[in-house]
Amino acid sequence: MNPLESIKKQIADNINKSLGKKLIEKELIVYPPQKEMGDLSLPCFELAKTAKKAPTEIALELKEKLNFGKEISEIKVVGPYLNFFVKKQLLIEKVLKEIQKEKDKYGNNKNESKGKIMVEYSNVNTHKQYHVGHLRNICYGDSINKILKANGNKAIPVSYINDFGIHVAKTLWWLYHKDNAHAKKTINNSTLKNKGYFLGETYVKSSQKIKEYKNSKDEISKLMKSIETGQGENYKKWEKTRMWSINEFEKIYKDLNIKFDNYFYESDYIKEGFKIVKRLLKEGILEESEGAVIANLEKYDLGVLVILRTDGTATYPVADLALASAKIKKYKLDKSIYIVDDRQSLYFKQLFKILKLMGHKQNMVHLGYDFVKLPSGMMSSRSGNVITYKELKDKILNYLKEETKKRHSDWSEKKVEKTAWKIGLGAIKFEMIKINAHNIITFDIKKALSFEGFTSAYIQYTYARINSIIKKSKVSGKKVNFDPKELKEEKEFGLAFKLARYPEIVKRAGNDYDPSEIARYLFELAQSLNDYYHSIPVLKAEDKIKKARLELLRNSQSVIENGLSLMGIEVIEEM
Repeated sequence: MNPLESIKKQIADNINKSLGKKLIEKELIVYPPQKEMGDLSLPCFELAKTAKKAPTEIALELKEKLNFGKEISEIKVVGPYLNFFVKKQLLIEKVLKEIQKEKDKYGNNKNESKGKIMVEYSNVNTHKQYHVGHLRNICYGDSINKILKANGNKAIPVSYINDFGIHVAKTLWWLYHKDNAHAKKTINNSTLKNKGYFLGETYVKSSQKIKEYKNSKDEISKLMKSIETGQGENYKKWEKTRMWSINEFEKIYKDLNIKFDNYFYESDYIKEGFKIVKRLLKEGILEESEGAVIANLEKYDLGVLVILRTDGTATYPVADLALASAKIKKYKLDKSIYIVDDRQSLYFKQLFKILKLMGHKQNMVHLGYDFVKLPSGMMSSRSGNVITYKELKDKILNYLKEETKKRHSDWSEKKVEKTAWKIGLGAIKFEMIKINAHNIITFDIKKALSFEGFTSAYIQYTYARINSIIKKSKVSGKKVNFDPKELKEEKEFGLAFKLARYPEIVKRAGNDYDPSEIARYLFELAQSLNDYYHSIPVLKAEDKIKKARLELLRNSQSVIENGLSLMGIEVIEEM
């Protein structure tokens, strides 16, 4: 149990002892809005209801009964709140010892549950562009996976790739169209490096060309049906081109340093999905309606979900039902998390209801998120109004390489590029995580790469700045003899208190599926650190005090590194 949790438990135990019964849990202990009021606080409203007294009266009575305990220096009543002041030196010592002991595990929380949680994200479409909007999904999903693991869960990260469906037929329709002279030259070009990117451009063009040809919809429908047969020329074209997209995805995942335990493909579950549809029709869970097959879920206030179109082609739930059943059976899951944008919230309620009707009792969770838009407005794959991943990476790398060279003309090209990409990748991931998932992100490259404000670069710079201070001190080595009692400044206690709160931030981020909690915490910690080393002398302090202050900074670095790692962001030693 981390130091703050231990103190909260001590307070709760003392209160329960004085009351003669267990009425208070440590989770009820909160933080006052202003530090002058105290370090920890118990709101007395619920106790007042139980005792049928005024909250202020209860607070005053408790104050008279309570012992301070080993770690509390003062108890103060502020209206209906019973506030506690923590013994500063004791907390500083305990926190620093805990961080040094746990190292990169500091902040992790134990979970008694041994259940398996599958986290499914990066559900991208082959034959389409991989753009900025997709980055929100994969960055959010990867962070959720890491945070769940940090909280002691058995998390299994997987990716489900939509390599089948009408969007594929649309792309192939124009890719091999007799009027598409440009594509004919490109398809068999063995020197073309970015075939996946080219395929995405073709999808955009196809969406525009469909309107120009009268028979396009019928042709696309027939094309889709021929692919679904699993044989013939169109099926071979599908096999060939899907690998262009899959190879591009692998490169992007490598760039982003994101790994999955498994990949699932829609095409692998279509046949089994059709069998499930047939069975569910017999069982009455699905029904035929005007030539289509639907799930009528109106009695559950979930409307109607189309399973098979009137032409017999499959919609997304055909493969989704088969995949969900296969995942549960293979991995013996207790919980399955789907990370897909907010627009699909109704669909997942419908899908989960059908799975329940099929007899699956596992906990199904849809984690939605809102749009990513550009300063110029909303994005659309069909219109081509997007920044593709390739374009984004090139812009960021070129800009940061130039900026890094200006600051470090003596660095090798390899070091410049490596550092530039660490900053750039940090910027991408942080921007996709730093605000709550249900808020719209306006992705502005210039703001994302700023070294000031709520950015990854600001936090990375703070880490590098501390590194610089430690190097200048010439106090090196992993083990430094220092006395925590030398840390007597109020800002030093404030920093230690902030460090002590990190484990509960990780726990809250896991409970709420909200990585932005960690992003905000790290930004506030970086602000406190910048304020500290600009106002409190470190290098010019006398030796004993200097060592203690350096260790406070070093431990703060550890927490920054641990927190950034939960967002998939690396620290930078020198900037």
